[in-house]
Amino acid sequence: MFRRLRETGPAFLIPAAWGTTAAAHLGIVTRRPVFVMHGVMCVLLVAFVGASWREMEAGVLRTWRRVILAGTPVAFAGLAGFVVPAGSRALFAVSISGWMLIPAAGFVSTARQVPAGASIYRGGATLCVLGAVLYASGTVFGYGALSIAGLGSVAVGQTAGILDAVLRY
Repeated sequence: MFRRLRETGPAFLIPAAWGTTAAAHLGIVTRRPVFVMHGVMCVLLVAFVGASWREMEAGVLRTWRRVILAGTPVAFAGLAGFVVPAGSRALFAVSISGWMLIPAAGFVSTARQVPAGASIYRGGATLCVLGAVLYASGTVFGYGALSIAGLGSVAVGQTAGILDAVLRY
């Protein structure tokens, strides 16, 4: 059962995480649930990579092990943003931009390794980068709708990639 959860869980968790993030930006969800989500995400990332370490030693799985290893400190930065008032904006920026861009690199590598799904993975990478640009632009220029569009772009790109991976394997 745990193996099946590891294989399919991300297909539900990734869109849920981005949906919760967008809901928080829209004021629909308060800080507390997002803090809890970050805590759960940190625990799940560590548990997932620990339980899957040997299975992720080669090929595309090694790519995603590296994504998880790079992303875990980024997730902890987001968690720290909730408990360290000084610098919380910077910690949140590291977390959200990291989780937009680190998977983009994973998608580029995956596109090279999985020719049958290359267009999906290149699309995922493109949507992640586009989303990061939109999000940053919305934040810098004070256009919340751009930030939400950026979150949506990343959510679509990452969800497409993980759904392809779950269905393909």
